[in-house]
Amino acid sequence: MPGLRRLQLKIYILADMEGISGIRRATQVDPQSAEYHGEGRSLMMREINVAIEAAFAAGATEVVACDTHASGGQVRVGEMDARASYETPGPGRPMPSLDGSFSGVILLGHHARAGTLDAFLDHTMDSSAWFEFRINEAVVGEIGIEAAWAGHHDVPVIMVSGDATTEVEARATLGDVETAVVKWGIGRQTAKCLSLPRAHEVIAGAVRRAVERAGRKEFRPYKPKLPAEARLTLYRSDMADGMTSRGWERVDARTVKKVVQSMPEMRW
Repeated sequence: MPGLRRLQLKIYILADMEGISGIRRATQVDPQSAEYHGEGRSLMMREINVAIEAAFAAGATEVVACDTHASGGQVRVGEMDARASYETPGPGRPMPSLDGSFSGVILLGHHARAGTLDAFLDHTMDSSAWFEFRINEAVVGEIGIEAAWAGHHDVPVIMVSGDATTEVEARATLGDVETAVVKWGIGRQTAKCLSLPRAHEVIAGAVRRAVERAGRKEFRPYKPKLPAEARLTLYRSDMADGMTSRGWERVDARTVKKVVQSMPEMRW
């Protein structure tokens, strides 16, 4: 009816790099690799724009994109779809502007947690230090950590893209979430990828379905029971030495824990 305001359907896209279409070797995600990182950034930009376009086509009224890889910096803002806005993570704030006004979070280009078999570049937060992370005894990767942060704001994760093991982890953690598989790990260091046109088609379809379902409020936020215990196991004992000064309790040589009343308190 004329005069009625369009309902808000705000979508947040949190983009990592390892699960982006066409990224098939570690040098493409390494900012120190001048030869290959530029190609990785270009692939990431194309995929972010595919997701933005699909979100608006499905009815989104606002889209915010955030580049989480290596604390941000991969996105070329001048190449991004002009209808969206962009931000980078801040200390303790993986999605700075996320709040309860958003209808859903899309985890684009994500990867499986550390120690996953046949996963391309599997890790959890810090590939050089983190061995395992638990929330209330449940082993989680970045998908679970970011979903719990979104759940703190009562916002559900509605779609996850990456390799085949990422899909398995996303469904095991989040349930009936939309997914897009664009590659398959061959060991940890290489991947077999869909062609870019096919991968972008798969991503666009999953984003459209996810946004349409978010508009119907079909997703539930991921909300670990509070108070929650976070438990982090590191690769070496010296990596845990400084954690007690940041509010963590030593459990053993390589493991620390912290009890929190909310997800934002789960800082490391």
